[in-house]
Amino acid sequence: MNSLIYRTIQGQTWDQIAKAVYQDETKAGFLMEQNPDLISYFIFPDGVLVKTPELEVGSKIELPPWRK
Repeated sequence: MNSLIYRTIQGQTWDQIAKAVYQDETKAGFLMEQNPDLISYFIFPDGVLVKTPELEVGSKIELPPWRK
């Protein structure tokens, strides 16, 4: 799985990053799983590096718990 890096912008949240990277905010849970060291962030400061691996074709990602 290829892993790319995304640099956050002040004030972004997990779902906003997922929308920016994958064009789908429901992939926030996937991003959180891939970045356990960043899980304490709810709102990101500027310049945090987030791993954004490519999604597997046909993968089903569930909504994060707070979005259900």
